[in-house]
Amino acid sequence: MQDSIVYLNGVMTPLSEARIPVLDRGFIFGDGVYEVIPIYAGNAFRAQHHMARLFRSLAAIGIPNPHNEPEWMALINQVVAPYGKDDQMVYIHVTRGVAKRGHAFPKEALTPTVFIMTNPLVLPSDAVRDKGVSCVTMEDQRWLHCEIKSISLLGNVLAAQHAAEHSVVEAIQFRDGFLTEASSSNVWIVNNGVLMAPPKNNLILEGIRYSLIEELCAANNIAFVARRIERKEVMEADEVLLSSATKEILPVTVIDGKTIGNGQPGPIYQQLYQAYQGAKFANAVHAAL
Repeated sequence: MQDSIVYLNGVMTPLSEARIPVLDRGFIFGDGVYEVIPIYAGNAFRAQHHMARLFRSLAAIGIPNPHNEPEWMALINQVVAPYGKDDQMVYIHVTRGVAKRGHAFPKEALTPTVFIMTNPLVLPSDAVRDKGVSCVTMEDQRWLHCEIKSISLLGNVLAAQHAAEHSVVEAIQFRDGFLTEASSSNVWIVNNGVLMAPPKNNLILEGIRYSLIEELCAANNIAFVARRIERKEVMEADEVLLSSATKEILPVTVIDGKTIGNGQPGPIYQQLYQAYQGAKFANAVHAAL
């Protein structure tokens, strides 16, 4: 996929030849949104949920949705088709379009810029899962509309860099002493067999795995509570988990150098991870029907 075929504004083109004008508002202002969809064995996973979030993000910042759901899926299928049954990660990027530089929305109607590409989906190895991962904490310094999947990701970039500089997988963020999320993952804790997560609000991006994990909890008799979580609760939790499209569900065993729980991936993680794999299998079976 070093020079994969991508979609840009109505044209399928090699990635190396894809170009946008420098006055695109996504380039100038980060004025746009994005979405990331995992593809397992050639089939999009929870595509309707991803489409719904893309549509919410577009509406939240007033960009006209350039396609309906079937049209979006047709474009995605064009991009992923050359790679057959390979697991992939589809990236969708929509900006307000090209206009003379000015902060306020242009008065004239613009044509949104639409870009779609795919890359191999590389998941954590069994060895990583068996050991669990390390994280570092930091103050959440991002803006107050984290529920929008905005391409303006400097806050997330700096958080990811903070994690990289500490040689750990993620930076877990807190705002005023309460857990929000990591740089590119939702964060969950387990205490006394109960799974907990911050509530869905403007302080976190509601990951597609958030609703999936809620469903998996209901199906597997795992108690779940969404509420504000203090920093102390995270550090003293029996288990801490990360979830994202590229991590699926991943156990955290060390935070800021401190061992979490007994230092091993816990039983709730094991149960949810297996249930997640079952959901992937069900998705493949449904797609084949």
